[in-house]
Amino acid sequence: MTDKNNKTTKLRIAHINDTHSYFEPTSLQLTIEVNGEKLSPFVSAGGFARIATRVGQLREEAQAQNKELLFLHAGDCFQGTLYFSLFKGEANATLLNSLKIDAMALGNHELDMGNEPVAQFAQQIEFPLLAGNWDLSNELKSKSIRLDDNPRVIAYNSTTKAANWIEKSVDGDRVAIFSLALDKMADISNPDIDTPFINAIETATHTVEQIRATGINKIILLSHMGYDADLDLANHVEGISVIVGGHSHRLQGDFSSLGLVKDDDYGVKVHQTYVVQAGYHALSLGHCDIEFNRDGSVATFNGKNELLLGRRLFIDASMSQTHSETPYQLARNFIDNHPNVVVCKKDRALQSILEEKYISRVRTLQKEIIATANQKLRHVRVPDQQGPSQLAPLVAESFTYKMTQLGHQVDFAIHNAGGVRNSLNAGDVSVADVAGKLLPFAVPIGVYKIKGEFLPLIIEGAINNALNNGVDGTGDGSYPYTNNLRFKYVYEAKAGNRVQEMEIRDALGVWQPVESNKIYTGTSSAYTMKGKEGYEAILNMQGEGLITTVSMADCFIELLSKMPGVLNRDQRSEQKRQWHKGC
Repeated sequence: MTDKNNKTTKLRIAHINDTHSYFEPTSLQLTIEVNGEKLSPFVSAGGFARIATRVGQLREEAQAQNKELLFLHAGDCFQGTLYFSLFKGEANATLLNSLKIDAMALGNHELDMGNEPVAQFAQQIEFPLLAGNWDLSNELKSKSIRLDDNPRVIAYNSTTKAANWIEKSVDGDRVAIFSLALDKMADISNPDIDTPFINAIETATHTVEQIRATGINKIILLSHMGYDADLDLANHVEGISVIVGGHSHRLQGDFSSLGLVKDDDYGVKVHQTYVVQAGYHALSLGHCDIEFNRDGSVATFNGKNELLLGRRLFIDASMSQTHSETPYQLARNFIDNHPNVVVCKKDRALQSILEEKYISRVRTLQKEIIATANQKLRHVRVPDQQGPSQLAPLVAESFTYKMTQLGHQVDFAIHNAGGVRNSLNAGDVSVADVAGKLLPFAVPIGVYKIKGEFLPLIIEGAINNALNNGVDGTGDGSYPYTNNLRFKYVYEAKAGNRVQEMEIRDALGVWQPVESNKIYTGTSSAYTMKGKEGYEAILNMQGEGLITTVSMADCFIELLSKMPGVLNRDQRSEQKRQWHKGC
């Protein structure tokens, strides 16, 4: 007869993280060595359809072994590809629903454009969105879409000072799952001011105590704090069985024989807690089998990360053939037999959704021409002997254009050079060229009111940072490009007085000196409005400013759609004047 006191609870966890809208497979080049010969084959790696297939296989295996399977996503599904630039969170909601995940953690990139896109996403998903240290208790009632009212959003409990959690029945026992995100979220993302993040360790401590008080001793933390923070938390908080993490893009396990980085072993144990993370960009899937003792401690833990590959492999046919087998056969056999590789087909149902709802629309947008450039438009971060960027000022102009359309009486725009990613070649320009290449980051644009006295300081701080002039800068991406604002920067001048002769163009197109006590309305990206990388003076704005849900790409696409000739505007005289005033 079985001793009930010795009964263990068996559970299988499958997990992904930081998928960043990589719905389609990635072409990945591996580097392998077979019988002394180095080969560099290209493989088709990952993608949501392969993840669906592999999770289905793991679920069937688990059922045959009388185990429950939990499928978890540790955050950051937003951003990353053209799919997000074009469809925002809607595509993620549809495809994550199709994957049938059991829960997802809120990641920092979910909040790049503020709360509203997350609130829209949360209305579309069919699984819980866990955000255990996100305090929604003071969310403004006036918002058109609120998070606090959505039962799928499992957030912080301001009364108990703990995370709310979900429970799963596993093998006749109860397992609790809660989530934590970086408590410094406001420093790297854009949560609304009325919904702060609470200290993660304090929240975890209170949460574990309250979960255990209900009689549950098997606890999973779904984390988007980062790998080091997960390891650190396990040192501070007892009682968590497994931390399923994200944010750091760590692919635990040994993939070095494939030319990838060798990381820590899968499932690092810190005291009595196992910490796992499964890479990034939907290339891989992590899974582990756990047996819990009755007291909640982990009796056994076994698992690994798997790189999910297709059956096709591409290799240079001209490579030397020093063996009886072809290089293709050598590579194929080596990869297929790697312990951390699974070759699997795409799930037909999910692939059909992807093709019918999104791939076809992306292909159409790639063909949708919104403007034509008669010649190459050059982008450089810092002006050089050939002059400044030809593109960054146009992007800044698009902010002014779009914000004015939205009813904001904008006087000027400032944009950091690093927000523009490349030059634009002569020829047709499509929506996909802008959203997928030129401005791939869906960073929202905001408006703010600020006194004229601070405008020279904003520009000086950004240029000082870009040129390392008197400061230890963070890179030349901070160099400012403007619309309706021009100036002279004197490198040798005393700090605080390097920006001189600043002028602003009024509604009649006349350049006027900036007045120190006058309140102006500016527009910049939400990132710039945080005052990072030399832009500290922008924090002197009145109040917090307003962050819209319109991205950089949205603005530029709108400008080109309505004014396609802007790319061919004769910029020589204007650039000469700006260049003379601005360097």
